[in-house]
Amino acid sequence: MSRLSELFGSNVFNDAIMRERLPKATYKALRKTIDEGLPLNYEIAEVVASCMKDWAIEKGATHYTHWFQPMTGITAEKHDSFINPTSDGKVILEFSGKELIKGEADGSSFPSGGLRATFEARGYTAWDCTSPAFIKNNTLYIPTAFCSYNGDTLDKKTPLLRSMECISNKALRVLRLFGNTTATKVVATVGPEQEYFLIDKKMYDQRKDLIFTGRTLFGAMPPKGQEMDDHYYGSIKPRISAFMKDLDEELWKLGISAKTEHNEVAPAQHELAPIFTTANIATDHNQLTMELMKTIALKHGLVCLLHEKPFAGVNGSGKHNNWSLSTNDGQNLLEPGKTPHENAQFLIFLCAVIKAVDEYADLLRLAGANPGNDHRLGANEAPPAIISIFLGDELTSILEHIACGEDCTSSVFGKIKVGVTTLPAFRQDSTDRNRTSPFAFTGNKFEFRMVGSSASIASPNFFLNTIVSEVLEQFADRLENADDFNAEVNAIIKDVYEKNGKVIFNGNGYSDDWIAEAEKRGLPNLKSYVDAIASLQVEKNKVVMEKHKVFNRNEMNSRYEISLEKYIKTINIEALTMLEMAKRQILPAVINFSANVANSINQIKNCGVDVDISANVELLKEVTTLTSQLKKDISNLEAKLSKAQETHESSYAQAVYYKDVVFTQMADLRATADKLESIVDSKVWPFPTYADILFNV
Repeated sequence: MSRLSELFGSNVFNDAIMRERLPKATYKALRKTIDEGLPLNYEIAEVVASCMKDWAIEKGATHYTHWFQPMTGITAEKHDSFINPTSDGKVILEFSGKELIKGEADGSSFPSGGLRATFEARGYTAWDCTSPAFIKNNTLYIPTAFCSYNGDTLDKKTPLLRSMECISNKALRVLRLFGNTTATKVVATVGPEQEYFLIDKKMYDQRKDLIFTGRTLFGAMPPKGQEMDDHYYGSIKPRISAFMKDLDEELWKLGISAKTEHNEVAPAQHELAPIFTTANIATDHNQLTMELMKTIALKHGLVCLLHEKPFAGVNGSGKHNNWSLSTNDGQNLLEPGKTPHENAQFLIFLCAVIKAVDEYADLLRLAGANPGNDHRLGANEAPPAIISIFLGDELTSILEHIACGEDCTSSVFGKIKVGVTTLPAFRQDSTDRNRTSPFAFTGNKFEFRMVGSSASIASPNFFLNTIVSEVLEQFADRLENADDFNAEVNAIIKDVYEKNGKVIFNGNGYSDDWIAEAEKRGLPNLKSYVDAIASLQVEKNKVVMEKHKVFNRNEMNSRYEISLEKYIKTINIEALTMLEMAKRQILPAVINFSANVANSINQIKNCGVDVDISANVELLKEVTTLTSQLKKDISNLEAKLSKAQETHESSYAQAVYYKDVVFTQMADLRATADKLESIVDSKVWPFPTYADILFNV
């Protein structure tokens, strides 16, 4: 236990290290900057930089880097050593406050969506002191924001930080009206559950589709998949357990509170969940978690797949974004308490979320969208593409009673007895868990279950923070001008339930009936990433993001162009990879197999023995017919892809063509190839099958 206590955070320049190493005045000034969002003094930065450098060098660091999160979805870093030459031919180790606060990165090759031209290369990184620096691979990593020469954000961290300031200000306004005078800050807290696959690296190296795209573009289902439910929460195999042990240790060194790990539903699928922390730090930690999963897997001869749907026919991977709001004096604003019907403050914050999710459902849908998630959402394994909220019967009933002007009481949930004397009775929760809901209240937080496994959690959280901020501001305006505060609270709850209650759905989100019902309610059903991208051009969405200074209009437009470009490039790479595999691997293999079958038929005929060779002949006919179809599918995809690559009237039109035409033709090619896989000799099939990959870890 003492070893674990010493290990945790040992590579982090955290609060304990700062308190120990920084002069008292410097420490207090830095804490004030972090806690109250005040501007950072350069003199303070100079002292912090010196102490940070000394600590890092003691830990074996030789370099430092400004670590940032560009619009690629992964992190970026440029390393500089601490050395500075002296006149006598030696070096001294230096790190200044200026180097800590500001870095310069070449921004020309990062996605910008038109915010700057290619020749306008200068970009800046700025120290985010709210997320602690850390050491990895003998380098001091300094979390930073990334912007263009003109100050436009080119990253995911900056809008998240902006949104966190915004929701703190709006939430405090509401809290003051309820008499809370002690809280000085409200933070969005997040705990992201991370799903992933682990497969053998030898298998991975033989699959060009996994190498180039992160998912299998071909693959027939094996005789057994996940239908026996025997992998979920099952005994963890020794090889996987060794990986998890090493991963935990590396995460703990970085102060990442990895808490829960288990087998997930699909074969070779697993999950890791951390303890909650602020949205900003949780985002940084999740990026590090994904990176470490990949690097540590390789040490065990494994490859970690973070694609949302690496294997068709079995469950894909998501990232459940558990979100709540907490004050710096220790109050969870989404904690109902024992009598939620009497907790007006809780009900106001609950209604703010309901109204925000209903009125800005398209932005939340976008926050959970990417090309990989198109294969997963709505496939009876993940939430549907329709945004709805699960509240549970108790909270729904409370809102309904208030809306009707009726008295209400909270249900008294008792203890559950399981019928075995030696087993203890345990308390029943106030709500069940609805695993089909994309946005579910789970006791004292909301679980946004639509986010893809490979995605940064910055986007869902800055959209969520911003839209809830907008509604909290509306509520504060009403309450501040109310003649009767309590009556206005009830009026707000009534209005929200009547106007926005349509987004509440406690049933089965996987059912076809819900799709029809959601349409009747007028809820948007944005079925694809391309459909969701269009929400960035909707005027009300531009207004809310600009009003709260999370994005300006240019930044919103840039995200629109970047997202379309991402989709186009993703499908283009997948189509080219399919053609490569089909033409150079599958087609030669099946032609050779056909030739072998044909030769065997001729040999049997020429041996002079009268035997039934109808099975051989039928097999030859089936294979050659499918081979002919495969060649047609290849030619069709080549033609469609060539047309897709031509100039279109807009990026959106091009993305739609890729979605509706190229992607459909890719599915046709796959279907033919997968039929061939199921009948061709496994010894001549050119790459590992699903059975090989999923059940040999």
